[in-house]
Amino acid sequence: MSDKNALRAALRARRDGFAATASAAIRVDPAFAMLLTPGMVVASYVPVGGEADPTPLEQVALATGCRLALPQVIDRATPLRFALHDAAAALVPGPFGLRQPPAAAPEAVPDVVLTPLVGFDRALHRIGQGAGHYDRAFAAFPAAHRIGIAWSVQETDPLQPDPWDVPLHAIATEREWIVRA
Repeated sequence: MSDKNALRAALRARRDGFAATASAAIRVDPAFAMLLTPGMVVASYVPVGGEADPTPLEQVALATGCRLALPQVIDRATPLRFALHDAAAALVPGPFGLRQPPAAAPEAVPDVVLTPLVGFDRALHRIGQGAGHYDRAFAAFPAAHRIGIAWSVQETDPLQPDPWDVPLHAIATEREWIVRA
């Protein structure tokens, strides 16, 4: 097992333990609303297991007139795509226990990406599930504002980013927003 896999396992256990007992919600920072303009596409996600729920940020985006998109995952190797999502539309089962828009949903280019993560550090580096889906999405949409969504217990010691890792612009937790200085 690699050090990253061991770290992922430890952080997932910490996250899942926290999520099972907490009644916390992700904090909404006023700067988030100032980032948004009507018509923007905000890519979000449907949480799985103990992942932090981005719903409070989605509500702000919708109130601002933004459109929501969700990731569509085919398999581990295929890059994800973001598809527009109407809250009234049904989601379909996807790989890895995901719920996602149907294949026919229109593709969207995100202006903001709310991303789940397994762990993060104060330098805004993230460690994800390990498939590289969001790393490839960040490379495909370099202009998108990248915001990690996590519980505060997912913070870890400084991470050693790989060459392909793209730092986040901010991380939202139930306690605080951590932003690039």
